[in-house]
Amino acid sequence: MPHHLIIGSITPYSGKSATVLGLAHQLQKRKLAIAFGKPIGTGLGETGLDADVAFIQATLGLNEKKIRPTILTLTPDLMIQRLQGLDIHHYADKLSAYQELGNLDELVLLEGPSTLEEGRLFGLSLREMAMALPAKILLIARYLSPQVVESLLLAQSELGEYLLGILINDIAPNYWESATLAKEFLEAQGMPVLGLLPRNQLLRSVSVQELVRQLGAEVLCRGDRLDLLVEELSIGAMNVSAALKYFRKGNNMAVITGGDRTDIQWAALETSTHCLILTGHLPPTPALMARAEELEIPILSVDLDTLTAVEIVDRAFGQVRLHEAVKVDCVYQLMAKHFQTERLLRALQLPLLA
Repeated sequence: MPHHLIIGSITPYSGKSATVLGLAHQLQKRKLAIAFGKPIGTGLGETGLDADVAFIQATLGLNEKKIRPTILTLTPDLMIQRLQGLDIHHYADKLSAYQELGNLDELVLLEGPSTLEEGRLFGLSLREMAMALPAKILLIARYLSPQVVESLLLAQSELGEYLLGILINDIAPNYWESATLAKEFLEAQGMPVLGLLPRNQLLRSVSVQELVRQLGAEVLCRGDRLDLLVEELSIGAMNVSAALKYFRKGNNMAVITGGDRTDIQWAALETSTHCLILTGHLPPTPALMARAEELEIPILSVDLDTLTAVEIVDRAFGQVRLHEAVKVDCVYQLMAKHFQTERLLRALQLPLLA
Protein backbone atom coordinates (compact mmCIF):
# COMPACT_ATOMS: atom_id res chain seq x y z
CA MET A 1 0.00 0.00 0.00
CA PRO A 2 1.18 3.58 -0.58
CA HIS A 3 2.57 5.45 2.41
CA HIS A 4 0.34 8.24 3.72
CA LEU A 5 1.44 11.25 5.76
CA ILE A 6 -1.18 13.65 7.11
CA ILE A 7 -0.09 17.23 7.75
CA GLY A 8 -2.36 18.56 10.49
CA SER A 9 -2.35 21.39 13.00
CA ILE A 10 -3.74 22.38 16.36
CA THR A 11 -4.97 25.81 15.26
CA PRO A 12 -6.11 27.19 11.88
CA TYR A 13 -3.65 29.04 9.63
CA SER A 14 -0.62 27.35 11.14
CA GLY A 15 1.15 26.71 7.83
CA LYS A 16 -0.13 23.32 6.60
CA SER A 17 -0.15 24.23 2.90
CA ALA A 18 3.28 25.82 3.18
CA THR A 19 4.60 22.68 4.88
CA VAL A 20 3.12 20.46 2.16
CA LEU A 21 4.79 22.54 -0.55
CA GLY A 22 8.14 22.77 1.20
CA LEU A 23 8.23 19.08 2.07
CA ALA A 24 7.05 18.01 -1.38
CA HIS A 25 9.78 20.10 -2.97
CA GLN A 26 12.41 18.38 -0.83
CA LEU A 27 11.01 14.95 -1.74
CA GLN A 28 10.86 15.75 -5.46
CA LYS A 29 14.53 16.79 -5.33
CA ARG A 30 15.22 13.31 -3.96
CA LYS A 31 13.27 11.74 -6.86
CA LEU A 32 10.65 10.31 -4.49
CA ALA A 33 7.22 9.73 -6.05
CA ILE A 34 4.59 11.84 -4.33
CA ALA A 35 0.86 12.46 -4.52
CA PHE A 36 -1.37 14.95 -2.74
CA GLY A 37 -4.90 15.27 -1.42
CA LYS A 38 -7.06 17.30 0.93
CA PRO A 39 -9.84 15.05 2.27
CA ILE A 40 -11.77 17.92 3.84
CA GLY A 41 -12.16 20.82 1.43
CA THR A 42 -12.76 24.44 2.30
CA GLY A 43 -13.95 25.91 -1.00
CA LEU A 44 -13.93 25.18 -4.72
CA GLY A 45 -11.69 27.17 -7.04
CA GLU A 46 -12.14 27.98 -10.72
CA THR A 47 -10.96 24.51 -11.77
CA GLY A 48 -13.64 22.73 -9.73
CA LEU A 49 -11.00 21.52 -7.27
CA ASP A 50 -10.53 22.83 -3.76
CA ALA A 51 -8.62 26.09 -4.22
CA ASP A 52 -5.63 24.91 -2.14
CA VAL A 53 -5.49 21.58 -3.99
CA ALA A 54 -5.51 23.32 -7.37
CA PHE A 55 -2.71 25.66 -6.29
CA ILE A 56 -0.52 22.87 -4.93
CA GLN A 57 -1.15 20.67 -7.98
CA ALA A 58 -0.09 23.47 -10.32
CA THR A 59 2.91 24.51 -8.22
CA LEU A 60 4.28 20.97 -7.89
CA GLY A 61 3.42 19.96 -11.45
CA LEU A 62 1.36 16.93 -10.41
CA ASN A 63 -0.85 15.21 -12.96
CA GLU A 64 -4.45 14.24 -12.21
CA LYS A 65 -3.48 10.68 -11.19
CA LYS A 66 -1.38 12.17 -8.38
CA ILE A 67 -4.34 14.01 -6.83
CA ARG A 68 -6.61 12.29 -4.32
CA PRO A 69 -10.28 13.34 -4.36
CA THR A 70 -11.69 15.67 -1.72
CA ILE A 71 -14.25 13.67 0.26
CA LEU A 72 -16.37 16.50 1.62
CA THR A 73 -16.47 20.28 1.77
CA LEU A 74 -17.35 21.57 5.21
CA THR A 75 -20.30 23.95 5.05
CA PRO A 76 -22.88 24.98 7.66
CA ASP A 77 -25.63 23.39 5.52
CA LEU A 78 -23.85 20.04 5.43
CA MET A 79 -23.33 20.13 9.19
CA ILE A 80 -27.03 20.79 9.73
CA GLN A 81 -27.88 17.85 7.45
CA ARG A 82 -25.57 15.67 9.51
CA LEU A 83 -27.21 16.78 12.74
CA GLN A 84 -30.64 16.05 11.26
CA GLY A 85 -29.59 12.57 10.18
CA LEU A 86 -30.00 13.44 6.49
CA ASP A 87 -26.30 12.95 5.73
CA ILE A 88 -25.47 9.34 6.57
CA HIS A 89 -22.34 8.85 4.45
CA HIS A 90 -19.48 6.83 5.93
CA TYR A 91 -16.68 9.21 5.01
CA ALA A 92 -13.98 7.12 6.67
CA ASP A 93 -14.74 4.33 4.15
CA LYS A 94 -14.20 6.79 1.32
CA LEU A 95 -10.90 7.78 2.87
CA SER A 96 -9.83 4.13 3.15
CA ALA A 97 -10.36 3.85 -0.60
CA TYR A 98 -7.26 6.04 -1.04
CA GLN A 99 -5.27 2.86 -0.42
CA GLU A 100 -6.45 1.45 -3.76
CA LEU A 101 -5.03 4.45 -5.63
CA GLY A 102 -1.47 5.10 -6.69
CA ASN A 103 1.71 3.06 -6.52
CA LEU A 104 3.33 1.15 -3.68
CA ASP A 105 6.44 3.36 -3.74
CA GLU A 106 4.43 6.57 -3.48
CA LEU A 107 4.24 8.92 -0.52
CA VAL A 108 0.82 10.57 -0.36
CA LEU A 109 0.83 13.91 1.43
CA LEU A 110 -2.60 14.77 2.80
CA GLU A 111 -3.51 18.20 4.15
CA GLY A 112 -5.50 17.34 7.24
CA PRO A 113 -7.87 19.20 9.56
CA SER A 114 -6.90 22.53 11.08
CA THR A 115 -7.62 21.40 14.65
CA LEU A 116 -7.80 18.13 16.54
CA GLU A 117 -11.60 18.24 16.53
CA GLU A 118 -12.37 19.51 13.01
CA GLY A 119 -14.16 16.83 10.98
CA ARG A 120 -15.14 14.74 14.01
CA LEU A 121 -18.85 15.11 13.21
CA PHE A 122 -18.15 13.21 9.98
CA GLY A 123 -15.69 10.67 11.35
CA LEU A 124 -12.77 12.57 9.80
CA SER A 125 -10.93 14.14 12.69
CA LEU A 126 -7.15 14.01 12.53
CA ARG A 127 -6.93 10.81 14.58
CA GLU A 128 -9.85 9.21 12.72
CA MET A 129 -8.18 9.93 9.37
CA ALA A 130 -4.95 8.34 10.57
CA MET A 131 -6.81 5.25 11.78
CA ALA A 132 -8.84 4.83 8.57
CA LEU A 133 -5.90 4.84 6.17
CA PRO A 134 -3.71 4.06 8.26
CA ALA A 135 -1.31 7.00 8.21
CA LYS A 136 1.19 8.90 10.30
CA ILE A 137 0.73 12.55 11.31
CA LEU A 138 3.10 15.50 11.07
CA LEU A 139 1.65 18.16 13.35
CA ILE A 140 2.24 21.88 12.73
CA ALA A 141 2.15 24.41 15.57
CA ARG A 142 2.76 28.16 15.52
CA TYR A 143 4.97 29.25 18.40
CA LEU A 144 2.96 32.21 19.68
CA SER A 145 4.12 31.61 23.26
CA PRO A 146 5.60 28.80 25.39
CA GLN A 147 2.02 27.75 26.17
CA VAL A 148 1.95 25.94 22.83
CA VAL A 149 3.82 23.12 24.60
CA GLU A 150 0.71 22.37 26.65
CA SER A 151 -1.37 22.14 23.49
CA LEU A 152 1.15 19.76 21.96
CA LEU A 153 1.13 17.54 25.05
CA LEU A 154 -2.66 17.35 24.74
CA ALA A 155 -2.29 16.50 21.05
CA GLN A 156 0.13 13.72 21.91
CA SER A 157 -2.40 12.14 24.27
CA GLU A 158 -5.09 12.39 21.57
CA LEU A 159 -3.05 11.14 18.59
CA GLY A 160 -0.89 8.54 20.31
CA GLU A 161 1.10 6.25 18.02
CA TYR A 162 -0.11 8.03 14.90
CA LEU A 163 1.89 11.15 15.76
CA LEU A 164 5.14 10.95 13.80
CA GLY A 165 6.56 14.34 14.64
CA ILE A 166 6.16 18.06 15.22
CA LEU A 167 7.06 21.11 13.15
CA ILE A 168 7.16 24.33 15.16
CA ASN A 169 6.48 27.29 12.91
CA ASP A 170 6.47 31.10 12.96
CA ILE A 171 8.97 31.59 15.78
CA ALA A 172 9.60 35.27 16.51
CA PRO A 173 13.24 36.24 17.23
CA ASN A 174 12.50 36.99 20.90
CA TYR A 175 11.04 33.49 21.31
CA TRP A 176 13.84 31.52 19.64
CA GLU A 177 15.59 30.59 22.90
CA SER A 178 12.40 29.35 24.57
CA ALA A 179 11.38 27.50 21.38
CA THR A 180 14.71 25.65 21.51
CA LEU A 181 13.99 24.69 25.11
CA ALA A 182 10.51 23.56 24.08
CA LYS A 183 12.04 21.35 21.39
CA GLU A 184 14.32 19.65 23.92
CA PHE A 185 11.40 19.15 26.30
CA LEU A 186 9.10 17.69 23.63
CA GLU A 187 11.81 15.35 22.39
CA ALA A 188 12.22 14.08 25.95
CA GLN A 189 8.46 13.39 26.01
CA GLY A 190 8.78 11.19 22.93
CA MET A 191 7.70 13.78 20.36
CA PRO A 192 10.28 14.20 17.58
CA VAL A 193 10.57 17.87 16.61
CA LEU A 194 11.56 17.79 12.93
CA GLY A 195 11.99 21.51 12.48
CA LEU A 196 12.00 24.96 14.02
CA LEU A 197 10.99 27.58 11.45
CA PRO A 198 11.69 31.25 12.16
CA ARG A 199 9.05 33.91 11.58
CA ASN A 200 9.23 35.40 8.10
CA GLN A 201 7.53 38.70 7.31
CA LEU A 202 7.11 37.83 3.64
CA LEU A 203 5.05 34.74 4.49
CA ARG A 204 2.90 36.82 6.83
CA SER A 205 2.22 39.40 4.12
CA VAL A 206 -1.09 39.83 2.32
CA SER A 207 -1.68 41.12 -1.21
CA VAL A 208 -3.40 44.43 -1.85
CA GLN A 209 -5.90 42.45 -3.94
CA GLU A 210 -6.89 40.44 -0.87
CA LEU A 211 -7.30 43.62 1.16
CA VAL A 212 -9.57 45.01 -1.57
CA ARG A 213 -11.69 41.87 -1.38
CA GLN A 214 -11.97 41.77 2.40
CA LEU A 215 -12.58 45.50 2.81
CA GLY A 216 -15.02 45.73 -0.08
CA ALA A 217 -12.85 48.66 -1.18
CA GLU A 218 -13.03 50.86 -4.25
CA VAL A 219 -9.69 51.06 -6.09
CA LEU A 220 -9.04 54.73 -6.89
CA CYS A 221 -5.71 54.33 -8.67
CA ARG A 222 -3.07 51.81 -9.76
CA GLY A 223 -5.42 48.87 -10.08
CA ASP A 224 -2.58 47.24 -12.00
CA ARG A 225 -0.47 46.99 -8.81
CA LEU A 226 -2.83 45.01 -6.61
CA ASP A 227 -0.24 42.21 -6.59
CA LEU A 228 1.91 44.24 -4.20
CA LEU A 229 2.41 42.49 -0.84
CA VAL A 230 1.75 44.28 2.42
CA GLU A 231 3.83 43.23 5.42
CA GLU A 232 2.73 45.75 8.05
CA LEU A 233 -0.26 47.84 9.00
CA SER A 234 0.17 51.45 10.11
CA ILE A 235 -2.54 53.82 11.29
CA GLY A 236 -2.29 57.51 10.48
CA ALA A 237 -4.08 59.18 13.36
CA MET A 238 -1.38 61.47 14.79
CA ASN A 239 0.14 64.79 13.68
CA VAL A 240 2.14 64.72 10.47
CA SER A 241 5.55 65.09 12.14
CA ALA A 242 4.95 62.08 14.39
CA ALA A 243 3.42 60.15 11.50
CA LEU A 244 6.48 60.64 9.32
CA LYS A 245 8.81 59.30 12.04
CA TYR A 246 6.42 56.38 12.56
CA PHE A 247 6.08 55.55 8.86
CA ARG A 248 9.85 55.65 8.28
CA LYS A 249 10.22 52.68 10.65
CA GLY A 250 7.81 50.58 8.60
CA ASN A 251 8.35 48.38 5.58
CA ASN A 252 5.89 47.60 2.77
CA MET A 253 3.01 49.07 4.74
CA ALA A 254 -0.70 49.46 4.32
CA VAL A 255 -1.51 52.85 5.81
CA ILE A 256 -5.05 53.45 7.04
CA THR A 257 -6.08 57.04 7.57
CA GLY A 258 -9.08 59.30 7.21
CA GLY A 259 -9.98 60.55 3.78
CA ASP A 260 -9.72 64.10 5.15
CA ARG A 261 -6.13 63.66 6.44
CA THR A 262 -4.31 64.88 3.34
CA ASP A 263 -1.15 65.65 5.35
CA ILE A 264 -0.91 62.07 6.58
CA GLN A 265 -1.61 60.74 3.09
CA TRP A 266 1.31 62.71 1.64
CA ALA A 267 3.60 61.48 4.44
CA ALA A 268 2.62 57.86 3.72
CA LEU A 269 3.39 58.18 0.01
CA GLU A 270 6.95 59.29 0.76
CA THR A 271 7.75 56.21 2.87
CA SER A 272 7.66 52.43 2.33
CA THR A 273 3.94 52.23 1.60
CA HIS A 274 2.42 49.60 -0.69
CA CYS A 275 -1.18 50.62 -0.17
CA LEU A 276 -3.06 53.68 1.11
CA ILE A 277 -6.50 52.98 2.59
CA LEU A 278 -8.76 56.00 3.04
CA THR A 279 -11.73 55.70 5.40
CA GLY A 280 -14.90 57.71 5.46
CA HIS A 281 -15.41 57.34 1.70
CA LEU A 282 -13.80 60.73 1.04
CA PRO A 283 -11.81 61.17 -2.21
CA PRO A 284 -8.14 62.26 -2.18
CA THR A 285 -6.99 65.46 -3.87
CA PRO A 286 -6.05 65.34 -7.58
CA ALA A 287 -2.44 66.21 -6.70
CA LEU A 288 -2.17 63.29 -4.28
CA MET A 289 -3.74 60.93 -6.82
CA ALA A 290 -1.18 62.04 -9.41
CA ARG A 291 1.69 61.40 -6.99
CA ALA A 292 0.34 57.94 -6.12
CA GLU A 293 0.07 57.13 -9.84
CA GLU A 294 3.69 58.18 -10.30
CA LEU A 295 4.89 56.08 -7.35
CA GLU A 296 2.68 53.11 -8.38
CA ILE A 297 0.95 52.99 -5.00
CA PRO A 298 -2.69 51.82 -5.02
CA ILE A 299 -5.18 53.98 -3.16
CA LEU A 300 -8.27 52.29 -1.78
CA SER A 301 -11.41 53.98 -0.53
CA VAL A 302 -13.65 52.27 2.02
CA ASP A 303 -17.00 53.28 3.41
CA LEU A 304 -15.89 52.25 6.89
CA ASP A 305 -14.63 53.92 10.03
CA THR A 306 -10.94 53.54 10.82
CA LEU A 307 -11.39 51.07 13.69
CA THR A 308 -13.48 48.69 11.57
CA ALA A 309 -11.00 48.88 8.69
CA VAL A 310 -8.11 48.13 11.06
CA GLU A 311 -9.93 45.09 12.46
CA ILE A 312 -10.55 43.70 8.97
CA VAL A 313 -6.93 44.19 7.88
CA ASP A 314 -5.63 42.65 11.13
CA ARG A 315 -7.84 39.63 10.48
CA ALA A 316 -6.48 39.37 6.93
CA PHE A 317 -2.92 39.15 8.29
CA GLY A 318 -4.02 36.31 10.56
CA GLN A 319 -5.51 34.32 7.67
CA VAL A 320 -2.81 34.56 5.03
CA ARG A 321 -2.86 32.03 2.19
CA LEU A 322 0.16 30.89 0.26
CA HIS A 323 -0.78 31.73 -3.34
CA GLU A 324 2.12 33.86 -4.57
CA ALA A 325 5.25 32.53 -6.30
CA VAL A 326 7.60 34.63 -4.19
CA LYS A 327 6.16 33.07 -1.03
CA VAL A 328 6.57 29.57 -2.47
CA ASP A 329 10.29 30.22 -3.11
CA CYS A 330 10.61 31.51 0.45
CA VAL A 331 8.97 28.34 1.84
CA TYR A 332 11.32 26.15 -0.22
CA GLN A 333 14.34 27.92 1.29
CA LEU A 334 13.02 27.77 4.86
CA MET A 335 12.19 24.07 4.69
CA ALA A 336 15.51 23.20 3.04
CA LYS A 337 17.39 24.97 5.82
CA HIS A 338 15.31 24.15 8.91
CA PHE A 339 13.42 20.88 8.32
CA GLN A 340 14.94 17.41 8.89
CA THR A 341 13.70 15.68 5.75
CA GLU A 342 15.97 12.66 6.11
CA ARG A 343 14.81 12.07 9.67
CA LEU A 344 11.22 12.10 8.41
CA LEU A 345 12.01 9.61 5.66
CA ARG A 346 13.70 7.27 8.12
CA ALA A 347 10.67 7.41 10.39
CA LEU A 348 8.43 6.53 7.43
CA GLN A 349 10.86 3.79 6.38
CA LEU A 350 11.32 5.34 2.97
CA PRO A 351 14.58 5.41 0.99
CA LEU A 352 16.88 8.39 1.44
CA LEU A 353 17.18 9.12 -2.25
CA ALA A 354 19.50 11.96 -3.25
